[in-house]
Amino acid sequence: MLRSTDRIETTHAGSLPRTPELIAANAARDAGDADGAFDSLLRDAVAGVVRRQQEAGITVVGDGEYGKSMSSPVDYGAWWSYSFQRTGGLELDTDASWVLADVRSAPGDVRLTGFGNRRDQARFREAYTDPTSGIFGGAGPGAFPKVTGPLTYTGQAAVAADAANLRAAADAAGVTDAFVTAIAPGSATRIHNEHYATHEEYAYAWADVLREEYLAIVDAGLVVQIDDPGLAESWDQITPEPTVEDYLAFSRIHVEALNHALRGIPEDKVRYHLCWGSWHGPHSTDLPMRDIVGLMLQIDAGAYSFEAANVRHEHEYRVWDDVRLPEGKVLLPGVVSHATNVLEHPELVADRIERFATRVGRENVLASTDCGLGGRVHPQIAWAKLESLAEGARIASERLWR
Repeated sequence: MLRSTDRIETTHAGSLPRTPELIAANAARDAGDADGAFDSLLRDAVAGVVRRQQEAGITVVGDGEYGKSMSSPVDYGAWWSYSFQRTGGLELDTDASWVLADVRSAPGDVRLTGFGNRRDQARFREAYTDPTSGIFGGAGPGAFPKVTGPLTYTGQAAVAADAANLRAAADAAGVTDAFVTAIAPGSATRIHNEHYATHEEYAYAWADVLREEYLAIVDAGLVVQIDDPGLAESWDQITPEPTVEDYLAFSRIHVEALNHALRGIPEDKVRYHLCWGSWHGPHSTDLPMRDIVGLMLQIDAGAYSFEAANVRHEHEYRVWDDVRLPEGKVLLPGVVSHATNVLEHPELVADRIERFATRVGRENVLASTDCGLGGRVHPQIAWAKLESLAEGARIASERLWR
């Protein structure tokens, strides 16, 4: 895993804007109208997005999540819904509408109530129901499955293609460090379970399934990024609000299941992404970083990615005044945000980088994005944000290594 040895290295959280051609091809494939040229188009698109990251100044690149089907320019769910096509034991849940698993047997009797029952949504009901407010503005998975039988991994060909496409693109571009994203077991458990007797059994079943994906990515010489918004975001979907202790006990099951899935994989081949959800809304009921950071650091990863640029969480860099970053670990704080169309000035980006570098060491910081930019902001703005990120990293490097 690349470290900032003589400059601040740059990366991002995964999703990047898809090309119009790729969006159209995904829509055709989802409708059963693929013409057989999709694999070639996807391979060329990944090569193109890697080159464009280089041109923007990004040094640790990804495939933009291009192998995860997104058939609309604005899409909040592709990071998760891709797993539905790679897992056996699922059936379409015709009664589900952004419904989470009903978890009653977890410690503290924590119960997830669903995406449409956020406490933030209840507090700002008028804004959430006003179509002109700018909240949401994008689609998630069109239909949710439910688990009706033993979970199995069926995505071997798909993940092999993801890894091969990025490996080839990175090699052609001369890039040494590249990553592919994959969902975490805890976030995967948020679909309704009708098969497993306990939530813990359910979480470990997902861990065994997803381990196959993680291994395929790492065995291809790539870093796997574990996407896990559920660790922090699910807090907002529990009514009444639980105690922090009960919520952490519930979430610890997911952390232990993830570590089970990662067993034997070198930590420097794993980066972990924490966020509070990509939707554009108040986020007034987000769990504070201070409450979740200790649990996050128990995950067997070499790097931790998290939101640090949006206005709800930017102040939380101060957490690292009191929390010690374990030896050998790296932080990937977001220094540009998916939550605003405003383009961050490079000087501000540099300031944000320096806040972390002075607290955990300059060599332990890679500049990143809050969350995936693809499907959240306009492509022209997304690429401008990456360019500003790279320029801010250059400015910060001059200050930190002068």
